[in-house]
Amino acid sequence: MQILPSGGYPAGGITLAPFRGLRYAEDRVSGLAEVTSPPYDVIAHDTADHLLAADPHNVVRLILPRHDAGNPGGAYSAAARLLSEWQDTGILVPDPQPALYVYEQSLPDGPALQRGLIGALGLVPLGAGPVLPHEDVMPGPVAGRRQLMESTGANLEPIFLLYQGGGGGHGGGGGTGSAATALAGRVAAKRPPLLTVGTDDGIRHRLWAMTDPAEHAVVAADLATHQALIADGHHRYAAYLQLQARKQAAGAGPGAWDAGLALLVDSSAFPPRIGAIHRVITGLNAPDAVRLAKSAFTVRALPGLDAGSPSAALAALREAGREGVAFLVAGSGEFHLLTDPDPIAVAAAMPGRSPRWRRLSAAIMQELLLARLWGVPDSEDRVQVHHDAGEALCAADSPPGGTAVICPPLSAADVSEVAAQGERVPRKSTSFAPKPRTGLVLRTFALG
Repeated sequence: MQILPSGGYPAGGITLAPFRGLRYAEDRVSGLAEVTSPPYDVIAHDTADHLLAADPHNVVRLILPRHDAGNPGGAYSAAARLLSEWQDTGILVPDPQPALYVYEQSLPDGPALQRGLIGALGLVPLGAGPVLPHEDVMPGPVAGRRQLMESTGANLEPIFLLYQGGGGGHGGGGGTGSAATALAGRVAAKRPPLLTVGTDDGIRHRLWAMTDPAEHAVVAADLATHQALIADGHHRYAAYLQLQARKQAAGAGPGAWDAGLALLVDSSAFPPRIGAIHRVITGLNAPDAVRLAKSAFTVRALPGLDAGSPSAALAALREAGREGVAFLVAGSGEFHLLTDPDPIAVAAAMPGRSPRWRRLSAAIMQELLLARLWGVPDSEDRVQVHHDAGEALCAADSPPGGTAVICPPLSAADVSEVAAQGERVPRKSTSFAPKPRTGLVLRTFALG
């Protein structure tokens, strides 16, 4: 992934500071797999229930708190009380020294899928510094994440950023990448990890603490010449900035809120994998959606397919996507393939946008299909987002019903090029993988 056309980042690059991490005491919980979770925004309600049943101390109780009617205050206050209680009772314990954490995800006994550094990322305004966004955000989730951080005084899960360290390499850890990446590789090869945990998605997670100031200096010198792209966590980064601004307005001065918990991965050593994110439009039935789409797309019915087993429909979408922009529209037990968007309609739906942006499947879906043809605003009450195509298809055929739009993934080249031009793809257009596991290490403002 090419984030910058050449060279380093002369305006002062990324800063990643050590901090005293807060981690689960393994002898106080049933297991790390049982108390950790995926990131908050990919957890469906039934998944949250499953995580809560696995162990009463699962981190989902902090990142997706539910209001306890027996206690005063709202859900965020409940999360704050719970975080304090778990620290007081030794469920969560602070590491003795500030550290940068080497974090690796791999197949069991296999090569590393991804290895990077977790630390306190110095905050800079978006669009004016070395942290580059690529997606739009919604104000509601930003405010919610900020309120949670404000109440708990903590960053409960890392955002995920990519930078191009150079030096060649490929997935599986075959390249050395940057000096920081090479250092992380040596630590992983030669030191015992703080923790090792396998999760039910087949991923092995390992964590090491780098506490040597000389190693911190190597990382700082290396990252100072680089720019990073936010891969996952746009709403949380915006919440970091919102909280920082509120602290400054209140006269709090410099503090731990001037940084946010982040995982940085060198994309030259570990190229990203990008998945699609799909939509379900509530209140729109599929026959009407298909009829309206015909004014700007070639629409082809896919008859004889089983809505409960959509593999053939998804295969048809992948095949059509090789020729150009394509979507699968489904609902009411029917599947339709949308291809060949009318270029005149595309241009009319996206005035003032760059040619590359207009070619993005996510932009065509958002601006032409949803907004112009279906008249659907991009609001949380009308547009559901699903990371799994099967879940989106099931949601469309479950009460209250709706229309599913199954989307192709964006390419890494398109994402980075659009971001480098100062544009952003529509919200929830990319799903970078593998995602960092939530709960392996937390950062509280009290511990820096």
